[in-house]
Amino acid sequence: MPIVTTKDDVEIFYKDWGKGQPIVFSHGWPLSSDDWDAQMIFFLNHGFRVVAHDRRGHGRSSQTADGHDMDHYADDLAAVVRHLDLEAAIHVGHSTGGGEVVHYLARHGEGRAAKAAILCAVPPLMVKTAANPNGLPKEVFDDFQAQLAAGRSQFYRDVAAGPFYGYNMPGAKPSEAVIENWWRQGMMGGAKAHYDGIVAFSQTDFTEDLRKITLPVLVMHSEDDQIVPYAASGPLSAKLLKNGTLKTYKGFPHGMPTTEAATINADLLAFIRG
Repeated sequence: MPIVTTKDDVEIFYKDWGKGQPIVFSHGWPLSSDDWDAQMIFFLNHGFRVVAHDRRGHGRSSQTADGHDMDHYADDLAAVVRHLDLEAAIHVGHSTGGGEVVHYLARHGEGRAAKAAILCAVPPLMVKTAANPNGLPKEVFDDFQAQLAAGRSQFYRDVAAGPFYGYNMPGAKPSEAVIENWWRQGMMGGAKAHYDGIVAFSQTDFTEDLRKITLPVLVMHSEDDQIVPYAASGPLSAKLLKNGTLKTYKGFPHGMPTTEAATINADLLAFIRG
């Protein structure tokens, strides 16, 4: 398997397909690079080099007990970029992966990057605070951890069959294959990584990271996202970015890269080529 070993001896699995300008995909919690299948095939067929890694503790990467925080996530992404010697890369992050991309660019600089897109992403801050009144109460994330610890398999099944893809909405037509694929990806990873990752994606404040970024960033978010509430995320991130553009959707779920792949892929391609 293609692997890069980090400074703290964690093995990060990655995919690297094709030639051309690289697009680097960062996945959401608690999934893997497999969640980008629809995007990687699409952009490969449009002449791009596509790269995606499994975050530490996720997918086929090492199930380490430690380092499940945004600093390590960003450093692991940097290790993949350096290992493959990527230049003028376009970084695309979904959900937690959007936070990873933002923190990577702020922490490691923009020297190897050209553009970025963050989809239904967790920045600027998910948890509710005095300065972030539209965030979700900390108790919501505490409950996520409790459900994970009590029965991860059932919890993951419920998330995928419910709010992640909007299958709990009136008139929705759940896809059993999509639900099972989400569950499969989640169960491949480590419970400790996923447990700690809830804190990482919910309590990390990306405000200053967003302010540091100067390259063009497309912020893609749905008003009907049930996982990362729109009002506390997409519009605020776009305002904090020096060169951010907000693309708002209606009726799309948090998992829109999968369920609405045709629209998302076309909009990403237009941004990349624009």
